[in-house]
Amino acid sequence: IKNSLIHYGTEGVFFNAKKIKTPHKSNKIIVTWFHIKEDDTKLKKIHEADTYVNIWHTSCTITQKKLIQYGIDRKKIRVIPIGIDLDVYKPLPLNEIEKDREKIGVAKKSIVIGSFQKDGNGWGEGLEPKAEKGPDIFCDVIEKLSKKYDIFVLLTGPARGYVIERLKKMNVKFHHEYLKNPNDVVNYFQLCNLYIVASREEGGPKAILESMACGVPIVSTKVGMAPDMIKDGENGFLCDVEDTQTIYDKCKLILDKKIDKDSLINNAFQTVKAYDYKILSNDYMRMYKELL
Repeated sequence: IKNSLIHYGTEGVFFNAKKIKTPHKSNKIIVTWFHIKEDDTKLKKIHEADTYVNIWHTSCTITQKKLIQYGIDRKKIRVIPIGIDLDVYKPLPLNEIEKDREKIGVAKKSIVIGSFQKDGNGWGEGLEPKAEKGPDIFCDVIEKLSKKYDIFVLLTGPARGYVIERLKKMNVKFHHEYLKNPNDVVNYFQLCNLYIVASREEGGPKAILESMACGVPIVSTKVGMAPDMIKDGENGFLCDVEDTQTIYDKCKLILDKKIDKDSLINNAFQTVKAYDYKILSNDYMRMYKELL
């Protein structure tokens, strides 16, 4: 490929600790890097990779700061967040929610908490937890909540074995569905009373957008786009990474109705409007036009 603009969707496609793609010098190169782990072996090659890259794209200011920390010129970095299709992700009427919950065995008094991700290592059962996704923290919070509330955990995604085994040991009811079509996850967000992001590292996660769009209160650790999107107590809740007690406390604020839930949900929906694909596509076009 020559005389073209090439956008690598993740940094791992462009380079690793041993090798860097060397596109023809006539091309303009954009590389997306969603989140950086401190032990990422690719960091050994970041300066060499940078000599080929015209623009580094990321989804959040946390990763922007890390790229700068590792020597990337701020002027070469563009922050364009992950987007969402608001024509697809939207709240479901209450009567339909009750019917759909009944189909998967959720009792009327139960509180449905969602977790829709891959958080086990590998593509098998996933019995070994993927640390950056925080499944251990999520389960610790669920264990504490289940002592006070009738909790029902709704799961999607592959490699969920660690979470499933923990839920069984806690005697917490759950339903797990491996979705063939990822877009079907909207039907599961719509059934939730609460969504928890307990991750240690993220580039998004998109679940924050999806929760907000579906009218589901969100409690998240300060990862990825969360600090860029969430105003603590206004449109969701933010907690420090690995702070199980604070995650639990902020979940309780929602479940005990100690906050104006309707206001929280409405504020979140107003926030997520800015992340519609229709809007963000213009940001991508502006980035591309810089290099054309």
